[in-house]
Amino acid sequence: MLKIQNLKWLSTILVLMGILLTNINEYPINIYFHGSGVLGWTICGYLSKDKAIMTNFGLQIPLFIIGIFNIYF
Repeated sequence: MLKIQNLKWLSTILVLMGILLTNINEYPINIYFHGSGVLGWTICGYLSKDKAIMTNFGLQIPLFIIGIFNIYF
């Protein structure tokens, strides 16, 4: 089972990769990396009952959904 500490590091790496890909204009793969990291951090916030993390990352989820929607429709 994935430990919360490992999930935090994996999510951090994914978010940073998403930011890098955005900065070098690699679209739409940036949305998938960054969005995966955001989901991971939201799960971490939920498991640790950290409302600040859940608010920060949870509110980003709809933005990534909109970005993915715009890719396909």
